[in-house]
Amino acid sequence: MGPFKTKVTEMLGIEHPVIMGGMTGVGTPELAAAVSLAGGLGIFAIHNGGTSEADIRAYIRKAKRLCRGKPFGVNLTILPAATPPPYALYMKCIVEEGCKIVETAGSNPTKYVKFFKSHGLITIHKCTSIRHALKAEKVGTDIISLDGFECAGHPGEDDVGNYVLQARGAETLRTPYVCSGGVGNGAQLVAALAMGAAGVNCGTLFCATKEANWHQNQKIAMVEQDELSTTLVLRPLINTSRVFKNRVSLEVNKLEAEKGGNFQFGDVAHLMAGKRGRVNVEKDGDIEDGIWSVGQSMGLIHDIPTVQICMDKFISDAHNSIKHRLMRSLTNSSKL
Repeated sequence: MGPFKTKVTEMLGIEHPVIMGGMTGVGTPELAAAVSLAGGLGIFAIHNGGTSEADIRAYIRKAKRLCRGKPFGVNLTILPAATPPPYALYMKCIVEEGCKIVETAGSNPTKYVKFFKSHGLITIHKCTSIRHALKAEKVGTDIISLDGFECAGHPGEDDVGNYVLQARGAETLRTPYVCSGGVGNGAQLVAALAMGAAGVNCGTLFCATKEANWHQNQKIAMVEQDELSTTLVLRPLINTSRVFKNRVSLEVNKLEAEKGGNFQFGDVAHLMAGKRGRVNVEKDGDIEDGIWSVGQSMGLIHDIPTVQICMDKFISDAHNSIKHRLMRSLTNSSKL
């Protein structure tokens, strides 16, 4: 069988309808380039590039050099913060450095989508619900990343899994969309296409590759644990995150339960500190001593390959699921 050709592969100029979601920390030019060179769309997080104009521009140029002419994307996540990142500077650098694809996430994307589209960029926006996807579609987003409850990081507050969410996308959206959240093998790509998606977005899957900058202990944990090894934190604050189930995240859950209606972020700020996860977990390898995001697709991760091997197996699995499962089922059905 040949490559999967969809509206998304056509729009983005990629071989496979597989996008690497932009991720803070692990979403580096190195990992993004590996995905792009393997035929997908690699996306790096601009936040990882620092806050000075020189550093931001250097980060983008590094990605362009590593991708060797292959398409890549830049992630800009907009979230409330006591000291907001320099969003205007990020936007300026993304445009002036000649980036062609940008993925937005977080808050209302209207002004960002309009700005990037006015400069000719293709826009992707992450949405955790149909109502948010319709709003993104209304402001002109080119591709929707429809994020199910299974995802790592922020799954929204509706708790709708992809088996329903993707089918609802086909019913309601005119804009091409990709299935995001919990995607870990090629059979799920086929299922996503069958439900109406034009591709998939993978995050956790690419974190368990040799090119990812996570500590080897995190990657081993993803292989050894399963789909039950995540937990949800900050639900009482309507700011839910799916993270690895460890000593720290379970302590957060305990404090949430004990505080009840009086729970405030200050009660767990020392546990949720991003620096703690970056240093204790990602740098030092203590997977129990910090918060780190991971999706339920962890249950589908069984080794730590290179990105190229991961992508080859993913696409091969997709073709095999059609040839050996779907076609066999259809043949058997025709005999009834």
